[in-house]
Amino acid sequence: MAHECHLCSRGIDHCHGTLVRHGDGTGECAEPLCDDHHEDQHELVVDCWQLTGGCGCTHTEVAAAS
Repeated sequence: MAHECHLCSRGIDHCHGTLVRHGDGTGECAEPLCDDHHEDQHELVVDCWQLTGGCGCTHTEVAAAS
């Protein structure tokens, strides 16, 4: 028996993808169909400097320091 996400079962708008936060305040989601890049829509949010191999973001060190 498959278990439904607790947010899905309550009808709460959210995304199952991982949101990647960049040092300049922008974000991108690993879920291709996600167009809402706000943190409150995602259960998992990571900073770009945490990605394996890092990020090409010019603000990576600023994000890591905060």
